[in-house]
Amino acid sequence: MNFIDLSHVINGQIPVYPGKDKPTLKKTTSILVEGYRETELLIETHLGTHIDAPAHMFEDGRFLNQYPVSRFAGIALIIKVPEGENIISISFLKRFENEMESVDFVLFNTCWGRFWGTEKYFHGFPILDEEGANWLASFFIKGVGFDTISVDPVEAKRWDNHYLFFNQDIIIIENLIFPENLEDIFGEFYCFPLSIEEADGSPVRAVFRIK
Repeated sequence: MNFIDLSHVINGQIPVYPGKDKPTLKKTTSILVEGYRETELLIETHLGTHIDAPAHMFEDGRFLNQYPVSRFAGIALIIKVPEGENIISISFLKRFENEMESVDFVLFNTCWGRFWGTEKYFHGFPILDEEGANWLASFFIKGVGFDTISVDPVEAKRWDNHYLFFNQDIIIIENLIFPENLEDIFGEFYCFPLSIEEADGSPVRAVFRIK
């Protein structure tokens, strides 16, 4: 079975959304003293590779724990965005119109993950334009995913793409990481969140299985 891990490792140095606190991982016991090892973990729900739920933006939006677990698995299409393209337009997306009818998730490989851990990661990353986002949201998909910090620019005053997808009850997966040279490809995608009550988001172990 050809499984690909699309998740970033969580540690004390992981990049976080500007203005947010880094996680705390504290060793609370040791094998030498207590005979076993445990770690206290203090994190935000939108840390690392994670899912955004509609409740992240909407007062009456659905929490992740209100979805059946089947919502976080399905057939995915990974779309390779040409390097240097900072706008994902409807004209580009329409090349995949036939494939869109048979997928649950659309994942965008923009190659921006190579800037993970640098200041550049937070600015200038590829974004869906309004037409492209509306076209994508018109399909009956479960979720969209990106190898970027957000589906909207960090400096945006409004989160139009978040609102658009959440209005269609489409979950958003952010901070994916794709292997180099991975082109357009179909496969099975899994992104199960932690079972947190009233989860507006959750870190996930995002995994892709090549069909």
